[in-house]
Amino acid sequence: MRDGPMLSHLFSATSVLYLLWIIMAQVAGQEDREKTTALKDLLSRIDLDELMKKDEPPFSFPKTLEEFEYAFNENGQLRHIQTGEPFVFNAREDLHRWNQKRYEALGEIITKYVYELLEKKCNLTKAFLPVDATDDEPRSFIYLSTDALTNPNKLLVLIQGSGVVRAGQWARRLIINQDLDSGTQIPFIMKAMEEDYGVMVLNPNENYLEVEKPAKDSPINSPAEPSEEPAEKRERKDEQESKKKREFYEKYRNPQKETETERIPIRENTSSEEHVLYVWDHFVSKAAAKNVFIIAHSYGGLSFVELMNQREMQVKNRVCAVALTDSAHNIWHQETSKGTQDWMQQCCCNWVSSPEPLDTQLEPMLPDCPRVSAGTERHELTSWMSFESIFRFFNEVLKTKEEEEAEENANVVTTRSGSLKNKHQDL
Repeated sequence: MRDGPMLSHLFSATSVLYLLWIIMAQVAGQEDREKTTALKDLLSRIDLDELMKKDEPPFSFPKTLEEFEYAFNENGQLRHIQTGEPFVFNAREDLHRWNQKRYEALGEIITKYVYELLEKKCNLTKAFLPVDATDDEPRSFIYLSTDALTNPNKLLVLIQGSGVVRAGQWARRLIINQDLDSGTQIPFIMKAMEEDYGVMVLNPNENYLEVEKPAKDSPINSPAEPSEEPAEKRERKDEQESKKKREFYEKYRNPQKETETERIPIRENTSSEEHVLYVWDHFVSKAAAKNVFIIAHSYGGLSFVELMNQREMQVKNRVCAVALTDSAHNIWHQETSKGTQDWMQQCCCNWVSSPEPLDTQLEPMLPDCPRVSAGTERHELTSWMSFESIFRFFNEVLKTKEEEEAEENANVVTTRSGSLKNKHQDL
């Protein structure tokens, strides 16, 4: 009989312990869910590549080459002023984003440096776009030689690929890591001027004006929804929640925030394709030259083909030859006409990245223009490696055209002479 009450007490204690265990499990589960929710909230706010960058230095970089302690030597190579060593990307180990931002800051300085070379060394001048831009709207620009619109014989138009490169550049990476000759369009401009071309340097990636966004209140400090709780209790609760979140975030997030910007598009120049079409309509088509030549690299080739889609007959009537370098165009995806494809087979040549020797004929991938090797497997080097071949190609095409025109003129003269002779005999 005594065992009954003992069993009853034992059962009650066991039940209490079981209930306590359930409650603890629920509390632990709730804490886990809170942590999971907080982690999801964290990951929605930050980039994963920033998780390990808590000690990242500020994004404050020099504004000139001299402040960077770099300069271009007599060979056009970027070298450290003190050590003479090439540019080092990993200035600080394990800080990839900071190193990348530093590289981009140097790149902006390089862009301005190339602009100065275009103006001082090549004697080019800016022409602003749109041509009818108002004072308060964003503008882009291209560069023109003094005779770009008046040269009666030859005009060379240069179109680079996509990305960060601006007017006068083929590849920023080459300018920084190799030299100015391989990475800029300056050798092409100087060679063209020596051979009496007018020159237009396009700027297809200058599509918007980037301005800083006005500062916004952080989510933590934003006002909460109205609540029926007493103000004192609500403030204490909000303070605890904010503190908990801050402590949790600080374990992972980078406290350094980048400046937020917004982009204001440049009218009628919001893309590379729009830019090339706009420059054609407002500059190239109005130039005096009867022989227009085009060099287009990578995405610039795609933009040229899109120009042909929009202005096919004009291009055929004005353009003498086109040199593409590792062009990104695709006549099927861009839905080119049969007439465009036939014209490209006759008047274009594409120097592509290949292990074969320079100018080696390669199998065509599409029925458009002939493909030859640029003598390099590096995409960004194809323009520079094809430099001499491109001008030789232009000269051969122009010579053939002039010979054909001379022959046609001779035939016209002969025909007229014979006609006059026959009339004289009839009389």
